[in-house]
Amino acid sequence: MHRTGELYGQFQTLEQQKESATLGMWTFLITEILFFGGLFMTYTINRHTYAQVFAFSSRTILLSWGAINTVVLIGSSLTMAMAVWSAQVGKKKLVTIFLILTLVLGTVFLGIKAVEYHDKYVEHHIPGLNFDMYYCTNNPSVCHLDDAALAREKKELKEAEDQSGSQVAVNAHSQLFFSLYFGMTGLHALHMIIGAGLLLWLIVESMKGRFTAQYNTPVENIGLYWHFVDIVWIYLFPLLYLIDRH
Repeated sequence: MHRTGELYGQFQTLEQQKESATLGMWTFLITEILFFGGLFMTYTINRHTYAQVFAFSSRTILLSWGAINTVVLIGSSLTMAMAVWSAQVGKKKLVTIFLILTLVLGTVFLGIKAVEYHDKYVEHHIPGLNFDMYYCTNNPSVCHLDDAALAREKKELKEAEDQSGSQVAVNAHSQLFFSLYFGMTGLHALHMIIGAGLLLWLIVESMKGRFTAQYNTPVENIGLYWHFVDIVWIYLFPLLYLIDRH
């Protein structure tokens, strides 16, 4: 396709090209909202149906990791916004610096998420044949439960049993919670990985001095994508980590 500088042949001006690219990105993000919306609706319905078990399952996830990741992502949104601003005013060196900071924060988020997933693996909370919501109460040393935490977990499991009717039901409904947990956070993490790849490309191009006050469309559009992924997490955090926390 014919291209003059950064202007592709089907466009008359860079401004027209930017408007078209931005419209395309917003259209894509709307489809992503519909995509995540189905998962949020599924979660909401089951959360209402199995409230006690979902609440207990949520409390087995470390709140501290989720809170740290929330702060990390908010920080990455700030650095991404600064990268966009730097590109718009033509500060080429700052574009690279803020993009690198955004990538570092995104990597920290994914690293913490990997630690969380490992914890759930150790606790037998990954949906499948080995799933066992009672594993930690039967093996408190493996899950690092002290006497107080063990007593509290047994009490909460008993309450969940009273609502659900049996241990089998508790396991089934808890497995549903963790299926949604891994599905939603895993899909979010996949978007983060894609975003990290896009950031790497931006960093390489910004080091070449490609983005100027006249042309910065890729930085702005990838910034929109990154902010969208951050906003999704802002909803995931209270839904998965904060329900019925006392």
